[in-house]
Amino acid sequence: MSRSRSPALRPLAMAAALIVPGLAFVAGFSGLAQTSQTFTSVEETQTALQRALTQAAQAEARGQRLEAEAASATEQAERTAREAAALAARIQQAEAGIAVADARIALIAGQRARLDRRLAQRREPLVRLTAALQKMARRPVALSALRPGSLRETVYLRAMFETTIPQVQSRTAGLRAEIDRSRQLETAARQAAAGLRSSEAELVQRRRNLAALEARQRLASQSARGDAARESERALALAEEARDLDALVGQLDAEATLRQELAALPGPVMRPGKPGDARVSPSSRVPAAIATSATPGRYQLPVNGRTVTGFGARSEAGVSSNGIALAARTGAQVVAPAAGRAVFAGPYRGYDRIVIIDHGGGWTSLVTGLARTDVEVGDVLVGGSPLGVAGGARPVVSLELRRQGTPVNPLEYLR
Repeated sequence: MSRSRSPALRPLAMAAALIVPGLAFVAGFSGLAQTSQTFTSVEETQTALQRALTQAAQAEARGQRLEAEAASATEQAERTAREAAALAARIQQAEAGIAVADARIALIAGQRARLDRRLAQRREPLVRLTAALQKMARRPVALSALRPGSLRETVYLRAMFETTIPQVQSRTAGLRAEIDRSRQLETAARQAAAGLRSSEAELVQRRRNLAALEARQRLASQSARGDAARESERALALAEEARDLDALVGQLDAEATLRQELAALPGPVMRPGKPGDARVSPSSRVPAAIATSATPGRYQLPVNGRTVTGFGARSEAGVSSNGIALAARTGAQVVAPAAGRAVFAGPYRGYDRIVIIDHGGGWTSLVTGLARTDVEVGDVLVGGSPLGVAGGARPVVSLELRRQGTPVNPLEYLR
């Protein structure tokens, strides 16, 4: 029977043998990984991917720089501080890697869904056509003369087959290309899932390393905690007295200015051996070093995330924003935006936990939205020092930068 099959109909059986297993492959494929983030559009997903790639590159560069600075530091305290900042940068790099994997998985899932919809539209008619052509291909042409009807119908049928075969082959080629694309998406999904697992493992290990380093720091600084404890009590007292966050920042700014002015005072003058050699010392002035500087130093965002509120944006109540707000991942690492000294760290009414950093030169940063703070009042911080982690199901970390008590846009000072 197979020898009597028309040579023109053989490609139809081959096409049917290819189409059906390919459609079964498409129908049986399920997603290999699910993204932990929800995106509403392809454009939003692509934007999130580019943002995460940029943040990962920036965090990697910070980590390399801080690791080099730690290796060249001569004092143990400075070396430890920079090692902690480098670990925090590596944690942010791993977090950005997770965000990259999430965005890629979401893009692949969207492409898979669109491909499945196209194949679903084409699958049913192609399967019916393939079944019919297979049936006709198994029937010898010679037997068609025995069927009722004229030979003219058989000739017409042969002519129709010869016209249809190229179209079927063409559509089959397009379907084969889409099936190959489906296999490529499957491979890409597996790679993205592997990248996600790798970034998550790195994140866990680096958090452990940072926790161990912070524990060593606390043990090493226990002997010098007396002054810090008194300063922390003073900061808490100011927080209770302050009517709002702006008032608290203003009070801490005033104390920082007073502390700098006292530090700039000249030391005691020895009494001269001859009274006639006595001179009146000039009145002390605040040196230029502690006057308002042009920039707060090397400045960065405290956390990886998407900007949800810009500087100066007005709320529904008509209040203008004094800073920016960043939507971060739950438990995201929060770091010091620039070098300075922690003048407040802890809970504050309505803001979860906050950290206020005096950068010197009239600059102050306020970071809110922390679930945990890893610094204490009086700690000297390098840029990128770990401050704590973001908390909540959908954490929002806000950053305010003030110059002599006046809010300014922190984005203008990013490097």
